[in-house]
Amino acid sequence: MKFEIYCDECRPELFTSQRKSGFLSIGGLWLPAEERQNINNTIKSIKAKHNVWGEIKWNKVSSSKLNFYKAIVEFFFKNPNLRFRTILVDSSRVDLLQFHENDAELGFYKFYYQLIHHWILDFNKYFIFVDKKTNRLPDRLTILKKVLNKSNLSSQIISIQSLPSNEVNLIQIVDLLTGAVNASFNQSHTSRAKIDLIHFIEKFIKHKISPTTKGEEKFNIFKINLQGGW
Repeated sequence: MKFEIYCDECRPELFTSQRKSGFLSIGGLWLPAEERQNINNTIKSIKAKHNVWGEIKWNKVSSSKLNFYKAIVEFFFKNPNLRFRTILVDSSRVDLLQFHENDAELGFYKFYYQLIHHWILDFNKYFIFVDKKTNRLPDRLTILKKVLNKSNLSSQIISIQSLPSNEVNLIQIVDLLTGAVNASFNQSHTSRAKIDLIHFIEKFIKHKISPTTKGEEKFNIFKINLQGGW
C-alpha cells in the first residue's frame, strides 16, 4: 500500500546549544494515500460549517473557535484512516557533544528518524511531507530518506518533501495535536479554551495525555528515554 506521513514540530527552539529546559515534540499523521482527497474534503467542510478559513494551529485555539477545533479533533478520532504519533524529547537531557557531534540540527533529525522508523511497516511505500524550514545543511532530508530506506529494507521511502504548512491542512492538524501534547507535558496551558481542548482529547483516549505503549495505534506518544538503563 501507499501511505503518506505529514510531520510538524513543536518548540524546536529548545533543541539548541543555548536551549532551556522543556520538551521538544515532533509529530506525524499517517494515512493511506488514496484517502487524502476525502480527508481534505471533510476538513474543508468542517471549516465551511464553522466559518473558519485560516490555518489550523494550536496557537490559534481560542474560545470563539473552540467548537471548530473540537470538530477537527473529533474528525481525527472517528476517522479510521488517520493515525497520529509524536515523540517527546527532554531537551535538558540531550547530550549534543557526546551523541550528536555537537550539532543540534543533526540531533533534531535523528529524533525525526525515531518518530518515523518505528511505524514503517513491511511491503509499503511511503511519501513523507514535513513543514518547510531552513536547515544549515541542505541535504538533511535526503540523508533522512537514505537512512530510513537502509533500516527498512522491505519497504520504500519514496520521497521526503518540505511544504509550507500554511498551505497544507494535514500538516496543520499535526501542529494542533502535537501542540496539545506538548502543552500538556510542558504544563504551558495558556487559555481556558486550550485546557478544554486537551480535556476533549482525553475523553477520546480515555486517560490523561501521557506516554503510551509502543502498540498504541491511534494516538501514540513516545517519550524517549535518554538516560539508558533497563
